[in-house]
Formats: sequence, structure tokens, C-alpha cells
Amino acid sequence: MTPADLKTAGFEKERPRLLRLAYRMLGSLAEAEDVVQDGWLRWVGVKESVDAPAAYLTRIVTRLCLDRLKSAKARRETYVGPWLPDPLMGSVDAVETVADDVTMTLMLAMERLSPLERAAFLLHDVFDVPLKEVAATLDREPAAVRQLASRARKNVRAERSRYTLEAAEADRIARAFFEAVRDGDTATLAGLLAQDVEIHADGGGKVSAFRNIIHGIDHALRLFGHISERNDRLPLLLRTALIDGLPGYVSENPDGRIQTTALDVQDGRIRAIYIVRNPEKLAHVAASYSTAELPNSAARLTTASHPKQTFGQSALQRTARKPA
Repeated sequence: MTPADLKTAGFEKERPRLLRLAYRMLGSLAEAEDVVQDGWLRWVGVKESVDAPAAYLTRIVTRLCLDRLKSAKARRETYVGPWLPDPLMGSVDAVETVADDVTMTLMLAMERLSPLERAAFLLHDVFDVPLKEVAATLDREPAAVRQLASRARKNVRAERSRYTLEAAEADRIARAFFEAVRDGDTATLAGLLAQDVEIHADGGGKVSAFRNIIHGIDHALRLFGHISERNDRLPLLLRTALIDGLPGYVSENPDGRIQTTALDVQDGRIRAIYIVRNPEKLAHVAASYSTAELPNSAARLTTASHPKQTFGQSALQRTARKPA
């Protein structure tokens, strides 16, 4: 292999880890990809020999993320409604358990950290980068980095303590929650939700979504009951999934739009519900489904000229009209 080929191969070997790091730093898959691409351009421009490519690339990507976080803070302050990270999709199958140190709940908690605290915590505690390397990356003394990581650790400690679910139980809860919301079954919902449940819905001002965080089971039950009553077409469950380490699902709404719903479950009850509806954050999710698999989307396009037309079943899920 030529030196250029070796450099490319070395980068590609590290790319998945660099993407995970950039995503955890920024909360945006698109921005993470941009940062890693910028890192590649800097990497190919390095002429001298690099003894530790992985550490060098980690340093480049982390510093690029720190630069981006400066502008991200300003954007978050003007964001319409609650902000949630782009949903990072996983799968739920029989051999998996739902246990990820960096869940959506933890990523939201990390929003309270300074950029340097966030970087120190992720590098040292999550990605297991040695303290000296973290210090070199952040251009700080090791003692200062230790303090940064310690402060961050204390700030997010509660959110990092996870309640582990077996995959089958995660799938059961996700399906039960979806069906109860779809059917307006407030009795079942009352048995699933914690008393202090919170609902975070991210529409980004681009689609309808709750503009404020909903607090408490009473408000949640009234809200879900109202949503069920006003829809004359049922939402569709496309798949259950791990979403940023939490059990959840992908669904298609009656308006034909896709959303993801992640559930933070502790002690058998849903403590928080994270709904992403912002289409800019769901492009990677929508791209995995064909038009044939999205009957409501097809219905929205067709019923513009034929408002009374209904649609039948697909292999993946069914459509139905609610009884009068």
C-alpha cells in the first residue's frame, strides 16, 4: 500500500469511533458527519509522521466539536420548543439488553455542562481516553482536566445511573405504550407512567409539537386522551428500536409524518418520553422506509384529490379508521 492508502485506511478504521464522539459532543448526526469530514481534510494535510493516529484524530475531532459548540449554544437559546438530540437508532432483538451509559437522558443532562466539561467527561469517562491524552487534547494540565471531569460527573450522576431492561421487556413496554396512546387507553397509560413523568417533544418550529415540557401524569393523561379523540386516522407502528440507548419506536402519524419516541424507564415506570418530530432530525430515519411502507404518507398525497379514499394493509403494518 502507498503512504496515502495507509493514511486513508487508518482514518477509516477510526471513523466509526470519531462519528460517535462527535455525535455525543454535538447531538447532531449531520454536524457530526461534517466534523469528521473536516477532520479527514486536516488529516490528509498532515505531512509529518504521526506515532499515535487514533489519539491524534481524537484531538482534531474534539477541538472541531468545541469550536462548533460555541455557535450551537446560541442556536439552542433561540430554538423553538424543547431541543432534543437527533435520534440515534439501534435495534431491539433477543440477544440485546438496553443499557447504554450515553442515553438521550444523559445527553440532555450534558447540556448543563460547559463545552470543556462535556469534552473531559466524554473522553475520559465514556471513551476511556487516558487523562494525559485528554489534557493534551484540551490543552490543559492533567489536574485541571481531572477537576473538569469530576464536576461533570457530579452534575450528571443521577442521569447516568441506568435501570437495565432486558430486550423483550423493552419491546413489550414500547409496544404497550404505543398501543395505549393510539387507542386513548388512559387506564393502561396510568399503569405505565411514573407520577412525575415528563414529555419532551421536538418539532423545531417546523411541525406541530408541544412548545413546553409537559410535567406530571395528570397532564400527560389528559394530553394523550385529547390527541386520540381528535385523530380520525390511526398512527402506525413501524418498528420498535433502541433510540439513544432507550427503548422506543418509530411511528407514522396520521398526517403522514414520521416521529421517534424514546422512553426512559426506571423501576418499571416511564419517567420521561422523548418525541422527535422535527423533519430535519429524521431524514436518516425516513430514508429507511419506502413509500409503500408509509400508508398515511401515501394517503395524504392521494386524498388531496380523492378525500374519501381509504388504504389497505401493507406487509409492515395496517391502516384503519377509528370507529365513529
